[in-house]
Amino acid sequence: MEKTRYIFKFYYIGSKKYYGSQRQPDYPTVEECLLNALKERNYIKDDKKSGFEVASRTDKYVSARGSTFSFITEKLPILMEINTALPKNIGIWGYSEVSRDFLSRYNALYRHYKYLVPYSVIFCRKINSNNLNEMMRACKSFEGRHDFSNFSKREKDNEKTIRDILLASLALEDDFLIFDFKSRAFLRQQIRRMVAKIFELGLEKINYEQFLDLFDPSKTYSYQPADPLGLILWDINYGKKVQFTIDAKSKERMKKFFMQQEKKFSTKQKLFSLMQHNNISEKGL
Repeated sequence: MEKTRYIFKFYYIGSKKYYGSQRQPDYPTVEECLLNALKERNYIKDDKKSGFEVASRTDKYVSARGSTFSFITEKLPILMEINTALPKNIGIWGYSEVSRDFLSRYNALYRHYKYLVPYSVIFCRKINSNNLNEMMRACKSFEGRHDFSNFSKREKDNEKTIRDILLASLALEDDFLIFDFKSRAFLRQQIRRMVAKIFELGLEKINYEQFLDLFDPSKTYSYQPADPLGLILWDINYGKKVQFTIDAKSKERMKKFFMQQEKKFSTKQKLFSLMQHNNISEKGL
């Protein structure tokens, strides 16, 4: 049978179990789970010969809704066959046939990330509208071409740090701060560091002029990135050239898992919210 390259859409939930998405020796990762499932279901025999490639790498605790990977195989993909070999917090939900030389990483037009956090976690009071407007203004300034060396984790001395941001926005929805960022490529920790500085601005730890100084690559700043738990790789877009077939059963599997997690954590959220207050009724005790 002729070998074909396919690209797949998949989700995963970042947790302490996985040491990020990229394969690492002696540590469990999302990629390792995918490869093990594909080998178990006889889609892949040899990693290198299959051309297995994940489009984006994410750090520990970062989640994804629409990440992608591709590989070459002789089998026609049956997504639920693969999903039954995966843990419930990882799942494939769409696929498309692509050319043999297609690279899921470099053929992407842009990557879309979301970062969300309850504003009460950052602001222990009702958010000031002026501060929120200043945060939105600062977030918008990321759009366009900039040197993001002060908004990334430096890994190499000669690393290219200029990036084009297609979209950078911030909204307050249902008591959540929700950021959206789109770019063809991001630097290591870039989004989490951009978000961290927006928070500092909202908390009045820095002013707008100090924020703008971060765009000056001749200066160097050291600070911690925002919590990775809030970051989601929302989608990777390839334009009209790649038309994904969505598998209904796999999409339902994903929806069911998300609903179960929502119920589980909404109960915990209410529990911890109640435990912070002293006015809990003690009638009948």
